[in-house]
Amino acid sequence: MFGGKSHLRPDLVSDVGVQEKACPTLNHPLHRDACGVYQLAMLLMELDAEDETSCLLVADALYLLGRLDDAHKSLRIALSRRPQAAPVLVRLALLQLRRGFCYDANQLVKKVAQSGNTACLQHTLDVFHQEDLKLLQSHCHTRALSILRTRPGGPESEAHTREAIAYLSLAIFAAGSQANESLLTRARCYGILGQKKTAMFDFNSMLREEPRNVQALCGRALVHLALDQLQEAVEDMLSALKLDPGTVISEIRSLKPEVQLPLTQGLRTRCQVLLNQWLDAGSLLGEGDTQSLLVVGEALIRIDPAQPSWHLLLTDILTGLGKYQEAGTHLQEALQLSPSSEAAQARRGLLQLKKGVVSAAAHDLQCLAETDTQDLSFLLRLLESPERQSLTQVAAKKASNLLDLGQPRRALGYCSLAVLAGGSRPYYLRLRMACLTQLQEYDRALRDLDHVLQNGAGDSDLPRQTEDFCTRGRLLLSLGDTDGAAGAFTQALALSPAQAQSSLAEQPGRGPTASVFLTYGQRCLEEQLYEEAWTAAQNGLLVDPSHRGLKRLKVRTRKEVSSGCRLH
Repeated sequence: MFGGKSHLRPDLVSDVGVQEKACPTLNHPLHRDACGVYQLAMLLMELDAEDETSCLLVADALYLLGRLDDAHKSLRIALSRRPQAAPVLVRLALLQLRRGFCYDANQLVKKVAQSGNTACLQHTLDVFHQEDLKLLQSHCHTRALSILRTRPGGPESEAHTREAIAYLSLAIFAAGSQANESLLTRARCYGILGQKKTAMFDFNSMLREEPRNVQALCGRALVHLALDQLQEAVEDMLSALKLDPGTVISEIRSLKPEVQLPLTQGLRTRCQVLLNQWLDAGSLLGEGDTQSLLVVGEALIRIDPAQPSWHLLLTDILTGLGKYQEAGTHLQEALQLSPSSEAAQARRGLLQLKKGVVSAAAHDLQCLAETDTQDLSFLLRLLESPERQSLTQVAAKKASNLLDLGQPRRALGYCSLAVLAGGSRPYYLRLRMACLTQLQEYDRALRDLDHVLQNGAGDSDLPRQTEDFCTRGRLLLSLGDTDGAAGAFTQALALSPAQAQSSLAEQPGRGPTASVFLTYGQRCLEEQLYEEAWTAAQNGLLVDPSHRGLKRLKVRTRKEVSSGCRLH
């Protein structure tokens, strides 16, 4: 094809041959391949002197043959043709580093970084020796850190960060599988620029290689947080806390308050979920969950020791684990920080109950009964069944005594405590209903009574049910619901006429009760509900047989009944 005449430069071909004879190691297959590539590339350059690929092949072959000066000359020629070519610049930079010319190397790498074209270099670097790649990686990583340390504020900050990313990308390519430190730094840079998904990619790459890397877990947690993925952020931060609490605490404390708050609240919620799951299961906590609870509780206090709620959280955790003395220590911290805290007082009551001091426990726990039933319900779940029973009885007795003394407002908290601790049993619901009625909170009283009636629909205690319906009617009457009151009074009379008559005669009285039935019956008559009107008149006359209005209602109803309608 070429007429049998070699187009290779005779001086370069002879140099290669001389080196092979002088140094036996050059007979290694890798060097023989380099010689072959060199000769072929030179041939291609003879055919097309402008071919950049052939020029780079020549430079790479010379590099592998140890002829760094010749490789440098070849690259300078290529650079003169394409001054911004990243593949040429990075090769020159590495050779300058290898030759000890750090300043020249840095200028070349800076041009690569400024070109922004680093992705094409991943395969370019494969030809370099490992020790040279390590030299390049170290240089680029160090340079990136220097840029970040001196990064100015304002508009120029982004440009400096992007320049650092370019150096880091080159360092990552050079480091191969040992690029974790540069990956971590680059991920943080992407985070600074707001490129969240790109940052997440780097953190994920790092954690695939090193799943227990605390810095990467913290970094990924913050990216999750920025992406509104709070649950994932909390899981990553929790994993990091288990590995190195000190590092993670410092990381969280360095965050701005608006970033720190959702993260700490998320960790708190995670603990509360674990505690509730444990209480629901009714079994011992696993070692992993126990560690999670303790490490988060202790970390939150170290993050902000002046936050009472963190001390209360750890108090709950330690109480749940049966470590009452340690729980008491943290509770005292919370009480000192916030002496009037009802949540802290309630926990003091819980620990007193664990010691058998039931009366004092009821006093402290009842303060939450009307203000935060969710928190109180949680605390009650930390009690054993005998403890709850004792607490319920004492709270009910205290409530009853206060009601007898005419102090319903003071009794209400004890009533509600008895209801919650006693599992909403009818006796305690009726007790609170009576208290609420005295306080004229009729709507709440009615809800308690309805709960009793719904759960006791099959109750065989007819006198008790009869009185409940009488009471329901009185409550409805207090709320202005005359029709509802008439219905409740009707149910009471149907269950036990004599008892209902006696109860209604006492309250609201014969006259007012008869008026309720009269008003209801008249409305039914106007709406031609003759059966209902007749029944209302009959029930009203049971309470007040001499009521003239009800007698007239019966007469009118009989007169207006259409033909064929029978009244009983």
